[in-house]
Amino acid sequence: MSVNPDLLERTFPPTPVYLVGREKVREFARAVFATAPQHTDVDAARAAGYADVVAPPTFAMVIADQTLQQLLNDPTSGIVLERALHTDQQFAYQRPIVAGDELTGQLRVTRVRAMGSGAMVTSETDVTDADGGLVLTATSTLLIGSENE
Repeated sequence: MSVNPDLLERTFPPTPVYLVGREKVREFARAVFATAPQHTDVDAARAAGYADVVAPPTFAMVIADQTLQQLLNDPTSGIVLERALHTDQQFAYQRPIVAGDELTGQLRVTRVRAMGSGAMVTSETDVTDADGGLVLTATSTLLIGSENE
């Protein structure tokens, strides 16, 4: 296994604050064909009880990707990007993401499992708001091939 088994339970530093912009939410909604009006129309979002436009659920990947980049770019991880396949992604929301949120992500590696000569690496990213409240946890699984494959 080329992946460093000492990654297990490792926690990476929090990412810089990401300010969720209204236009970014709208652009993302269009890109993923999320057509519900609360994703693009402030009045519709407010009528539904939100402070501003609501991000589609997969928008969280914008923040989670920042944390995954820390893992993928860590020279001690043993992970080579060219041999990595993102096999699973899940989001467990405490509340929706809305424009105006200031979010930070922090990744921890929760599982490193040998798979033949490669490995499967699972991580969780807690995304918190400016008050430190948990917004969601994103769980990502990467399949890492070995040099010999």
